Amino acid sequence: MTNGSVHNIERLDPRMDALIAPHLAFEVVADFSEREGAHWLEGPVWNHREGCLLFSDVKGNAIHRWHPVLGVQLFMKPSGYSGDAPFAGQEPGANGLAFDAEGRLLICEHGDRRLRRLEADGRKTVLADRWQGCRLNSPNDLVSCANGDIYFTDPPFGLPHQFDDPARELAFSGVYRLSATGELTLLLDELRAPNGIALSPDERILYVNDGDPNRSAFLAYPLGDDGRLGKARALLDVTGMGGYGGPDGLEVDHLGTIFAAAHERVFVIAADCTPLGTLAMGGITTNFAWGEDGSTLFVTTEHRLFRLRLRTHGSHWRC
Repeated sequence: MTNGSVHNIERLDPRMDALIAPHLAFEVVADFSEREGAHWLEGPVWNHREGCLLFSDVKGNAIHRWHPVLGVQLFMKPSGYSGDAPFAGQEPGANGLAFDAEGRLLICEHGDRRLRRLEADGRKTVLADRWQGCRLNSPNDLVSCANGDIYFTDPPFGLPHQFDDPARELAFSGVYRLSATGELTLLLDELRAPNGIALSPDERILYVNDGDPNRSAFLAYPLGDDGRLGKARALLDVTGMGGYGGPDGLEVDHLGTIFAAAHERVFVIAADCTPLGTLAMGGITTNFAWGEDGSTLFVTTEHRLFRLRLRTHGSHWRC
């Protein structure tokens, strides 16, 4: 493990100090930069029952498990593509991960183009793989509600040729709600590249990142009582900002502060849309998860998993 401090912290608002200490300490708990083969870390999620973190290796077609005592172990392989033929693209594996209210793992499977659930006995149940008879693109990220509903994004990043893939059956990239009763509803089809997704602490706002290079933005949608979305407002437009990697993962703390990944930075945005500051992790930041006692923010970059100790804690945190 490597310890250090995040030196490149931009503070734009005094409220940033209440969230992040002046000399923020970090720990690299997993480093895939020198492992053989292609790797891209994503989709971390904390397992409360076992006190460990699961995270995806999208290019490696695997899910790994990090435990504070046991370190990194392989949890599942294959994770997102189960075909016999070699996968023609670069991102066959699972991407976004989440746990439902019953503690079952939910998996966005890029290569197999579906959302599945890992049951307690090890079986996998397909929750969604088609919209009106057409195969989904490649489910990317998801968030689970207290009432059992699941919201997920479906850009074509997991297809071998992405937007121009000949096997693509849907002409749009959707944002969907899968109800607790199994009903799939298309909520958005106008975003070119919906990616990260998260909920406000009261589950009245759905946050979605749009990775369209012509309009890269972090968006907020009011959620109605029927689970449908109201008119979007932009938390922050990051179109044209320097650095690699468009808008990706999202996480929210108990105050409604949004942590959003884009352009090799972590953008910290208050619930009232005020930009509070940024963190630079030294690589393309992909996603986040609260863990341990709730004040630890795990951050994945393309090759590394970081552990940060913050002055806030996760939304709906339970130990």
